Amino acid sequence: MEMEAVLEHKDAADWVYRGEGAANLVLAYTGSSPSFVGKVMRIQKALGNGTARVRNPTALSTHERVLWRDIDDIVSSPNKEIAAQLYVQRVMSPLLGPKHVDAGMRVHVSREFLESVEKNVICQRPAWRVDAANVDMQCHSTLLITDHALFPHGGLKGEPCISVEIKPKCGFIPFSRFISEGNAIKRSITRFRMHQALKLHQGEISKLSKYNPLDLFSKSKDRIHKAINDLFTTPQNNFRVFLNGSLIFGGLGCAADSTNFVISEAFEDALKPVIRADNGMRTRNFLQLVSETVYKSRVLDRLLDVQKLDSFDIEGAVHAYYDIISKSCPVCRELGGDEVSHIYTSLHSISLDESLKIVKDFLIAATAKDCSLMISFRPREDEGSGSPYNKVYLESTDQNFEYKASFVDLDLKPLKKMEKYYELDKEIVNCYTQMPETDQEADEATSIVAYTTNKDSI
Repeated sequence: MEMEAVLEHKDAADWVYRGEGAANLVLAYTGSSPSFVGKVMRIQKALGNGTARVRNPTALSTHERVLWRDIDDIVSSPNKEIAAQLYVQRVMSPLLGPKHVDAGMRVHVSREFLESVEKNVICQRPAWRVDAANVDMQCHSTLLITDHALFPHGGLKGEPCISVEIKPKCGFIPFSRFISEGNAIKRSITRFRMHQALKLHQGEISKLSKYNPLDLFSKSKDRIHKAINDLFTTPQNNFRVFLNGSLIFGGLGCAADSTNFVISEAFEDALKPVIRADNGMRTRNFLQLVSETVYKSRVLDRLLDVQKLDSFDIEGAVHAYYDIISKSCPVCRELGGDEVSHIYTSLHSISLDESLKIVKDFLIAATAKDCSLMISFRPREDEGSGSPYNKVYLESTDQNFEYKASFVDLDLKPLKKMEKYYELDKEIVNCYTQMPETDQEADEATSIVAYTTNKDSI
């Protein structure tokens, strides 16, 4: 769980920028210490406006301690970092399968190490990320996890390792009876698709993605292949590729909107050590390899099961949330009118245990909708069966690959985020329903076709 070593100022040079999300910086190790080879470090961030995070005597709020009370270690965690690690270990790992999840271990760090790391990586970070948040200097430890962009001891023997990171997003259409009639659009259009419209409207992206999560989760070879191709065409922050741990495709800590000719050519060239094919054919074969592996591994089946723990939708779960925090429900007040609110009164008359289960399941599902899948490949010349890894055969190039699949970014979602989830849901639906009708009709036609052909897997 924890390493005795403390990383100091002198160690910072061995850690290089790999990427970041809203809450963490990710650094990869380039030194030679056996304790750290093949590891990445997740360092927590603090808000860029200088606001120090409030340190509670325990990591969780009073209501969160009630929510997670059946998992003692999480409730008594001294800080958020340890609570987050235990959440991965005790909650997400059993649900997704321990061989696909590494909860990691903590390593102590000095303030000088954190200051030095921040200085070293600042020029590689996207400017908007730097403005939003920097390294949290109050942290005394950081999380070390397996570097899923490499095989253990891989790259040392000369064989290349190529890894793809995919953010699958929500793979089903919600059918909760608590979705209001005004939001009925949620029953036919994927959340991803609607959120794209909002992101475009807000200027976060410059082009709508063609990717449809229902394709990726469909268990159909052709549709999975279509999903991977669509992700490659508009990667945004949903698709990245690493060669021996270095990014060769996709955005580094930010969104790469779409793939142009220059990017395609550079990627085609970078695949030379891995894919045995003529120039112009390597990318196509690589995407085929990724699709084949997603199809064959069935690794997304379990992820979908965990996502579907959200059976009430935020429109139902938010009522259970207000009961847990013992607050008069503002959503019911806002909806008003007997004919609407009577649907929700049933939710306000259930037991506390039932409310806790609804919200806990919703938050676990939120983790599963937001995580990333990393699949790493290395070519195998021999047919030796001594390897612990699964194999996949790429027929078009007559190559065998070993692969391993792992889930990362399995963050514990704060209970108070329920309010934000509800507001964001309203914003997404409102923005989508205000789109020009011609765009909506074209969108609904494609989504309904996708849904009806995918109904068996939902």
